[in-house]
Amino acid sequence: MIRDLFQQKKTVFSLEVFPPKKNSAIDTVYNTLAGLRDIPADFISVTYGAGGSAAQKNKTGEIAGCIMREYHFEPMAHLTCVGSSKEGICQTLDELKALGIQNVLALRGDKNPDITGPMAFNYARDLTAFIKEREPGLHVAGACYPEGHGECDSLEEGISHLREKVAAGAEHLITQLFFDNDCFYAFMDRALAAGISVPIQAGIMPIISKNQIERIVTMCGASLPRRFVSLINRYADAPEALRDAGIAYATEQIIDLLANGARGIHLYTMNNMTTARRINDNIRSIVDSDR
Repeated sequence: MIRDLFQQKKTVFSLEVFPPKKNSAIDTVYNTLAGLRDIPADFISVTYGAGGSAAQKNKTGEIAGCIMREYHFEPMAHLTCVGSSKEGICQTLDELKALGIQNVLALRGDKNPDITGPMAFNYARDLTAFIKEREPGLHVAGACYPEGHGECDSLEEGISHLREKVAAGAEHLITQLFFDNDCFYAFMDRALAAGISVPIQAGIMPIISKNQIERIVTMCGASLPRRFVSLINRYADAPEALRDAGIAYATEQIIDLLANGARGIHLYTMNNMTTARRINDNIRSIVDSDR
């Protein structure tokens, strides 16, 4: 289980992939996994379908099972409150158990006004508690937000809710993406002061296109350091240069985080195996030296 990795290793390195969008062939994610198979990741997480659609739910379990059987990585399946009834969550947990999947990332999920459906739990902490009560043997991870959650009035409120999530059973945490490492370090100080001692992985997303940065920042509200903004502006009209600069920036972030004691790195691959492989090549000797 993933909880054991943090006891065995100084640095845990993981990847995230997502099921193909509606009406897209599922082979696209399998092609990505084939391209990632020689990266020595400690686990690979699979996101939940947007809005909790039935088709996407099934794909999450299917892909997670394939990651374990065919590619021999430890999988972690995402599970969200949005669009999920209690019966549906129980069914998903049974399916994951039948596949041998022992690790789950419990999330509230992004609310989408265009997608309606059941919502058995209002908060990830409630889903976490339910999973741990029903399946106490599962490893349950949670999300955290270095720059605060958009629905919290303050950073302190966010830390208070995070403490409740850990108390409910979250055994390790993965941050939302960020571009300013100082935000992560300040968050870690607040978490430690609040008594949150579970391992926290830093979530890093390489930005390789101008459209990507505009979309991501609109969704998550991550702050942009001046050096990062200069990079985007300088190479916005040069796609290859922007890709290389984005990979270099993410690499520098990861090296700085590891040098300052981050317990783990979770790389949001966006199903781009080329970018993931390049970053792995850039940091591999550093990650291995910490093990």
